Amino acid sequence: MKKLLLMMMSLCVVLVMAGCGGDKEPAKADTKSDVTIGFSVSTLNNPFFVSVRDGVEAKAKEMGVNVKTVAAQDDPAKQANDIQDLIQQKVSVLLINPVDSAAIVTSVEAANKAGIPVIMLDRSSDGGDVVSLIASDNVKGGEMAAQHIIDKLGEGVVVAELEGIPGASASRERGEGFHKLADSKLNVVAKQNADFDRTKGLTVAENILQANPDVRAIFAQNDEMALGAIEAAKSAGKDLFIVGFDGTADGMKAVADGKMAATIAQQPKLMGEEGLANAVKVAKGETIEDHIAVPLKLVVK
Repeated sequence: MKKLLLMMMSLCVVLVMAGCGGDKEPAKADTKSDVTIGFSVSTLNNPFFVSVRDGVEAKAKEMGVNVKTVAAQDDPAKQANDIQDLIQQKVSVLLINPVDSAAIVTSVEAANKAGIPVIMLDRSSDGGDVVSLIASDNVKGGEMAAQHIIDKLGEGVVVAELEGIPGASASRERGEGFHKLADSKLNVVAKQNADFDRTKGLTVAENILQANPDVRAIFAQNDEMALGAIEAAKSAGKDLFIVGFDGTADGMKAVADGKMAATIAQQPKLMGEEGLANAVKVAKGETIEDHIAVPLKLVVK
């Protein structure tokens, strides 16, 4: 009986040791295949953000990591729900292009509480703990637009401004940069939100031109609104000096065709690529800069 008991105990020891031996090389948590980036984009109705999305997904494929993309369609409530879903899925890092910089704070704080790092793309968050903002220098871009109007038309020219979505950091910053020069060197007679939308840009520009027939130039805070302003000017029989922002394919074509004076070109695909690459670094425990700038350039015919 004692021999049988000793044999059984020895067998148990062997089995336990064998089991332990199988765990000597645990799977690494930081391998690329284990990284999943949650990407919340403000909208895919705007070509600029389609290019950002393409950059994110192309870089993810190149690096062999997973990415889950959700589009808010410019609805802050939908974006909040989308991000909550990504948090529940326990993504490695959240890459967020917010609809509204104030509204996104609750989502950022929810990610902070869940221990998920957050990187902002193109637009900032007004609160919460953010690892990095990857964006163009929107303030500088606004200044570049004002300076180009001054250089080509002179000081004191009557201008109007089409503003983006209220609350979006890009709207605030582009406007801030533009007015740094425009308030002292140009005559800004009107500014109104058109929500970064082409159709709204057309309607708002039509109203501005009816109320201010002496307007000679329009600064639109993105190319979509600028393209709407082009149609408004055409309908009014006016040859206006229109400057957009973003450097989208349609915007660049309008500049090449002589319909738009210039665009302050961002590099949306590069922005997406930079966002994904840095999100992977964060997922692997690496340190990145708290602000990573994507270069701008003035594009004229």
